[in-house]
Amino acid sequence: MSRRIQFLEGFRHLDAGSGLSDTGGIQASASALKVLGVASTVALGGFLVGFDATVISGAVPFIRDYFGLGGDSGSLKLGWAVSCLGWGAMAGNLAAGVLSDRFGRKKVLLLTSLLFLASALTAASSTSFTVFVIARICGGLAVGAAILTAPVYIAEIAPAPARGSLVSLNQLMIVIGISISFFSNYFLVSLGAESWRWMLGVQVIPAAVYFLLLILVPESPRWLLSKGREQSALAVLEQVHGSAAAQRELADIQASLGSKSRRFTLRALLSGRLRRVLIFGFGIAFFQQATGINAVFYYLPTIFAQAGGGLATAFGQSVFVGFVNVGMTFVAIWLIDRLGRKPLLCIGVAGMTVSLLTISWAFYTAHAAIGGAPAVSHGTVVLVAIAAFVASFAISLGPVMWVMLAEIFPNEERAAAISVVGFWNSLVSASVTLFFPQELATWGPAGTFLAYGLLAAAGLLFIVLLAPETKGKTLEELERMLARPTQAPG
Repeated sequence: MSRRIQFLEGFRHLDAGSGLSDTGGIQASASALKVLGVASTVALGGFLVGFDATVISGAVPFIRDYFGLGGDSGSLKLGWAVSCLGWGAMAGNLAAGVLSDRFGRKKVLLLTSLLFLASALTAASSTSFTVFVIARICGGLAVGAAILTAPVYIAEIAPAPARGSLVSLNQLMIVIGISISFFSNYFLVSLGAESWRWMLGVQVIPAAVYFLLLILVPESPRWLLSKGREQSALAVLEQVHGSAAAQRELADIQASLGSKSRRFTLRALLSGRLRRVLIFGFGIAFFQQATGINAVFYYLPTIFAQAGGGLATAFGQSVFVGFVNVGMTFVAIWLIDRLGRKPLLCIGVAGMTVSLLTISWAFYTAHAAIGGAPAVSHGTVVLVAIAAFVASFAISLGPVMWVMLAEIFPNEERAAAISVVGFWNSLVSASVTLFFPQELATWGPAGTFLAYGLLAAAGLLFIVLLAPETKGKTLEELERMLARPTQAPG
């Protein structure tokens, strides 16, 4: 409830300077609720992203047997079966910017809902490994497009005082989708050898609901204005912000777009004007995935089983971690517009570093003391440390990265630039999940998590040195602050 009050107060603050009466305050509150409703609807795509990405964790033991993925060569094929969604996401990342700039944010989101639907139906009914992989790649296309387009849409429609919280709704829905997938798998595992079909197939329901709800949301006003559709953009701004705020917002966007007519090109991306934000964007996208978050989520029951628990216990522990993920994402939403982006990143990544090194230590000492220390303490330490790792990620790199990527790039380049950075993020994610089974077999869990911990420490140093603070600034203010030429004009 406090988050809603703060959100409404942000709108009242926006209208305070215009001399509005109590009626204006009521209108601002209604506008706040309207924006919240639109943002929440678009953020439902995050639920599908999270569910589709991690539901595979419960299917892993069953598809390994069904498709005969045992042995050394089977480890690589299993990694491919799990990571192929990430490889599809790379293509979705690249296509998202081009398609959303040409056809609009809303149309791209509608397309993702249909791709999620087709992927779930095909994967659940597949009888060959090839068809299964193709279906998962189709889902990856949807993941790659939705995970980039939804934050951009929300950032472009949200007022500056509440933008961090509203964009974080997308990450909240991602972690809720992750948690629900663990919960769903926990109950469906009792159906036996064919339970993996039900695990993958239930996604049809939220995908269909998302498609129907998206029909009701308006197009992004910034995209409409970039296409010269001023009246349509103003109508959307008035619909979600109210008349007075809409006129000011329209003027700011026009000032940002009207003085230049650049098109996004690779040369522009590498120019001095965008180099600063580009380095930070690529860096934070790398560390978000290189620290192993998706490897943990995609193979969570497998990791817990290696820590000494049975299959049923491992599924139950996965549900617990999912709840931790959701709870800490609420904390992130509460803090991101209060504490700021950079402090959350520093606190969270420091926690990730300590947690990953603790996991490595727990597996190492358990292996070194075979026949000595009891396995139950080892399993408990791993469970607590993984929960702490997920909690730290949920208040930092999870939501904050997507918020900042939606903020730091200029209006005209935003969708395309995020596509390039998102492609890189998906490439790192797919690579990590592809090789995770082989890393476990070669380095063991202790060595694997030690590598992740060292990468997290490097990520913390990167954030301390290079992360900007974007809290409370409009997108146009951030463009003037961050996307500037490296040399002042003579």
